[in-house]
Amino acid sequence: MNVNEQITTFLNSNLLDKYLIGQTTTSESVEVEHYINTYPEVKKVYEQLQDKLELSAQINAVKAPENALDNILNALEEETPVIPMQPKKPRKKWFSLAIAASVAALLFASSSAYLYVQNSNLSSENQVIVDEIFDLRSDIAKNNNRLNDILEQFKQLNNPETEKYVLQGNRSAKDLKTVAYINPKEKKSMIDVVSLPQLPDDQVYQIWADIQGKMVSLGILTEADRKLQEIPYTEDALGLSISVEPKGGSLERSNDTPVAEISLKLNE
Repeated sequence: MNVNEQITTFLNSNLLDKYLIGQTTTSESVEVEHYINTYPEVKKVYEQLQDKLELSAQINAVKAPENALDNILNALEEETPVIPMQPKKPRKKWFSLAIAASVAALLFASSSAYLYVQNSNLSSENQVIVDEIFDLRSDIAKNNNRLNDILEQFKQLNNPETEKYVLQGNRSAKDLKTVAYINPKEKKSMIDVVSLPQLPDDQVYQIWADIQGKMVSLGILTEADRKLQEIPYTEDALGLSISVEPKGGSLERSNDTPVAEISLKLNE
């Protein structure tokens, strides 16, 4: 422990306060006097405490009534003559008691403030821990849901009833590739976007299902969709196709020549 840490530890021990009111043991007094004489910082704090205690003692002192002495002397003169004497200065014992009371008040105030600060800090720390636990539980719940979704997807992929369809792009989109997984028994459809060629900002890729010659939209495909995800299942679909549509998608397929298409074997 370095010097600064020793001084801080000493000042936090309240030995100076005990020393001022004469409550230290012999060994404690020797230790206090050593610190006062050795370290100017301690001496300065000691002198400041002395000044504060003396001021507090003077403020808290109860002043005797102005006529109290005269009244006592008059009462005594009725029986035996006395020679008036100058009032003595307050005894050191009274002064020490006043200082002790002031020290006790200061210690109580300091302890109350310290406990208040500690309680506030503890409340803040507890709130932080509660928030972290809440966030952790939320993350765990999200991860569990995500894990359940992945397990469900793998279950569908490994289901013998699930058919796999690869949609390759034509000359207009040579690098386009998506894989569709359809299970007519479970009525589940999923798609895996493997690659999508870059399009102008005002165009998007849209996937369609062919139901008796009517094209039904299954959603818009983007680069962000490069993961296995569910798409609406369509009963009696004859095929799937992907077309280039205006940004935001279309209610009807506007391009009669899709960039990728495939027939389904669900009705065979």
